[in-house]
Amino acid sequence: MKGFFNRRLLASLMAQPNDGSGRAPVAIVRPTTSVTSGVEVTQKLVGAAVAFGNLISGTFGPNGLDKMLYKTNGEAAVTNDGAKIVAELLVKHPAAKAFVLLAESQENACGDGVTGCLIIASELMREAGRLLEKGLHPLILINGYQSALKYTLDHLEEVEEEVSLSDKEILLSIAKTAMTGTSAETKDDTIPEAVIEAVIQVADIDEEGTPIVNTEDIRISKSGEGSISQTKLVRGLIIERRIGLDRIPRSIERGKVAVLSCPLEIQQTTRESEVEISTAEQWEGFIDAEQKILDSKSEKIIASGAKVLFCAESIDSRILHRLADEGMFILDNLERSGAEDLAKATGALMINHIDDLTEETLGVFDSLTVSKIDDTEEPRDRIYLEVGKSSGLSTIDVGGGVGVASEEIIRGIYDALRSVSASILTGSAVCGGGSFHMSASLHVREKSEMHSGKERLAMEAFARALEAIPATLASNAGQHRLDSLLSLTALQRNGSSNAGINKYGEASQLDSIFECADSVAHAIEAACETACGLLRVDQVISARGD
Repeated sequence: MKGFFNRRLLASLMAQPNDGSGRAPVAIVRPTTSVTSGVEVTQKLVGAAVAFGNLISGTFGPNGLDKMLYKTNGEAAVTNDGAKIVAELLVKHPAAKAFVLLAESQENACGDGVTGCLIIASELMREAGRLLEKGLHPLILINGYQSALKYTLDHLEEVEEEVSLSDKEILLSIAKTAMTGTSAETKDDTIPEAVIEAVIQVADIDEEGTPIVNTEDIRISKSGEGSISQTKLVRGLIIERRIGLDRIPRSIERGKVAVLSCPLEIQQTTRESEVEISTAEQWEGFIDAEQKILDSKSEKIIASGAKVLFCAESIDSRILHRLADEGMFILDNLERSGAEDLAKATGALMINHIDDLTEETLGVFDSLTVSKIDDTEEPRDRIYLEVGKSSGLSTIDVGGGVGVASEEIIRGIYDALRSVSASILTGSAVCGGGSFHMSASLHVREKSEMHSGKERLAMEAFARALEAIPATLASNAGQHRLDSLLSLTALQRNGSSNAGINKYGEASQLDSIFECADSVAHAIEAACETACGLLRVDQVISARGD
């Protein structure tokens, strides 16, 4: 019993705090673990957020500069795309990781607006750090941010403009805004116009009159030739393959298309069998029987009226030659997904058995041309299948060489496609150049005057964070941030609601500059959510001791 009481006494002693009474504390973590509380937590989180914002802000807007990324595998990349930069960073700080997740969220949801989203989140944390140092409680700060966010989104609904498929000028402006400052930006409207036409090509209207746009129905191909100004839209598909038979025609005008998912060859038995042939006549009869089967398949295809045949499986060489004699274009051994794309583009039904092939199952096309790619490593052919306005798919053929530059162009085109599609689906756009952000800032300041509590301070901080967008646009153009903000504020207070920062960094009227309203709303909302999540942290516990 004595040992039992001694053990209970020891446990009791170890459970007491180290308050100077001689009693030992409870050790629940390793000695190497560091625990940071109070103001130090805020300083760490704010410091990481501000550093992230400073890293990314220089790439923002039409005058944003590029970052050279040297990867761990030795490869180098040059880009000013916020999503690309963030994806390549190897961050370790929890706040920085939260910003990486924020960038991924914005990219996945909208495809554009990542840099602006990160700038706003960084400024919200910077402003929060100043207020917390003055003694403002984090929960009051969070409530103020959330109130300001509500006023901002309400203001967006008031000032946004309606957009439809017929508003080509606004859609063109949205595409150009999304590509501004990227490698896809050109002096003319070649690429933005190709983007708009591609979206309109695949767009549809449901029974209720609501537009339907699926960007997955738009393909992007790299020609590897010419310059970027030679980018064009193909109302159909581009296929890069090696055509094995030289007798196949290289150009066909207007006709019908058959798409098969079944092989065109002699079927192989699942079990091994032997056929005993004793005479030459029996052998000839065996060969003739095979040929009749193949001829039957060939005749069914010819009788359907198809000029072009695509097949997801292999085709017997004898059938290939027979169809080539009829002047048909044949391409076999396609991937299943590729055959499905061809069927969707041409309006053909994908046939699983040759007996089901009829004239009603065929699709149509306007033209088919084949060009040879002179590549010493992998000689191949480039097949252009133009379907016309009835095509269910479209392809943007990007001119210029291949490599890093081409990848940046394609990234800019994808951003434009997502922005234009989102604008059509939501039916809304908003003035760009930081115009809305300044307008929303003034609106939040006005609404904050109705709040008598400390939340007002947080709302005013939120308004200042919104001003970071036009301020960054101005500073990246070489203008003074404060001077540009003052000029822009004066313009908007005097009734110029669409006043923003132009490409020269000056405050002016921007009646023809638009961006996707949904992307702007998501960026501000996601930035506020991330900042509020970080502000709820009252302790940072590091097992590594740093």
